[in-house]
Amino acid sequence: MHGILKLLAILALFAAPAQAVEPRDGWIVHETNKSYADLVQAVRDAVSEAPIAIVTQASASDGARMQGHTIPGNRVFGLYRNDYARRMLDASVAAGIEAPIRLYVTEQADGTATLSYKTPSHVFAPYAEEGGAALRALADELDAVFEDVARAAVAE
Repeated sequence: MHGILKLLAILALFAAPAQAVEPRDGWIVHETNKSYADLVQAVRDAVSEAPIAIVTQASASDGARMQGHTIPGNRVFGLYRNDYARRMLDASVAAGIEAPIRLYVTEQADGTATLSYKTPSHVFAPYAEEGGAALRALADELDAVFEDVARAAVAE
């Protein structure tokens, strides 16, 4: 019986929710007290008030649920706007692979959610030499937009 309990404890460790997104170079990570569903809605609301739009979204947790699995909430929002795209492409066609720039909402084991994103200036850094001042200016502008969206979304 003791062996079975040990095995169940080990299996429970492997079934535990993924760890939180850790801060890393070029990322902004906002831990919140909001639930996953509330933070997802707060992102939508914040973007609706910002000079940017949700142009893509994907949810691994929604996909898993459709296949009969339950995993912690996970949604990626792709944000952009056509005039940003034109300015980016004028500066660097190669940088186009990075658009839209993403926000990432993840559910934590305690029921709260985290909002994370790579700063646009970090995303566009590999293209800075090619894109020059125009791409750097766009990245700086987008850094401020993403900061405003994130601040509004995580506000209590």
